[in-house]
Amino acid sequence: MTLLDFIKSKMKMSHIYQPVMIKSLLANNGKMDIEELAKELLKYDLSQVEYYRGITNNMVGTVLRKHNIVEKEKNAYKLVEFNSLTESEKASAIKECNQKIDDYIKKRGLSIWEHRRRNRRPVPGSIRFQVLKRANFKCELCGISADIRALEVDHITPKNSGGKDSIHNYQALCFTCNAQKKDTDKTDFRNWTKLFDERDKDCPFCSTQTREILFENNLAKAFYDLYPVTANHVLIIPKRHISDYFELHQAELNAIGELIKLSKFELEKIDQTIKGFNIGVNSGKVSGQTINHCHVHLIPRRDGDIENPIGGIRNMFPGKGNYLTNGL
Repeated sequence: MTLLDFIKSKMKMSHIYQPVMIKSLLANNGKMDIEELAKELLKYDLSQVEYYRGITNNMVGTVLRKHNIVEKEKNAYKLVEFNSLTESEKASAIKECNQKIDDYIKKRGLSIWEHRRRNRRPVPGSIRFQVLKRANFKCELCGISADIRALEVDHITPKNSGGKDSIHNYQALCFTCNAQKKDTDKTDFRNWTKLFDERDKDCPFCSTQTREILFENNLAKAFYDLYPVTANHVLIIPKRHISDYFELHQAELNAIGELIKLSKFELEKIDQTIKGFNIGVNSGKVSGQTINHCHVHLIPRRDGDIENPIGGIRNMFPGKGNYLTNGL
């Protein structure tokens, strides 16, 4: 296969990276340093331009305008004294700036870029893909698509708070949400671990040591219901003691969703008579909730388990299930 054949018909793309790397190598005698290749990719990453546009306007631009060093004209900045400077003065100013940069880097080291280097160990590509796929390639905070803004794999429980390099501790955030959350989000991320550790000693779901745990991750667990509606009726709960489904954090919703799927596949594997499922949550006393700890019911359904299954969960109100004949 020739290079041209590969590019035209065999190249499968999930991003622009492959053609950028190939054309860069072609333009540089077929060989380039990894760092130079990374810079070529960076040229196309508008998300980084957007990030540093914010730095320019909200930080450095603000400070320099305050000292009357620069002025802003629409979307441009200009040096106030530029036209009055001689070529020698310009050269001296550039030299002084370079010296300031060198001195600062020598003094602080790579720590000056820690705000852009949150994951010191790169997340393996296969794990990164799973995290982004789980999030449907959208930011799990603002919902923006990866097609519009680059997504980053972020630690739910931060590394500096003991967070692990685990798929269960990863979430997909766009670069803006990831960069801004520590300063603008109302949640105190320094106490993120303690938030998910909340338990109630009197809650039967907070104390499940005597139950057979089917599946478990860092934020949720699944086990059989003690009072099953049908055989192999499973409950999936957040580990945190929280009463209402609508108060769950996105990370907990992800964890519960994962266990629902794992439980479904496991039940279908061990019981070939299962042909469908009901998934339900009781939220509040009037809905029938009796245990004040959020729990999701995964109820297996089989052919003939009730005479007429049409309407599913609508049948919680007698006579409301068969909307085809009732005209509901």
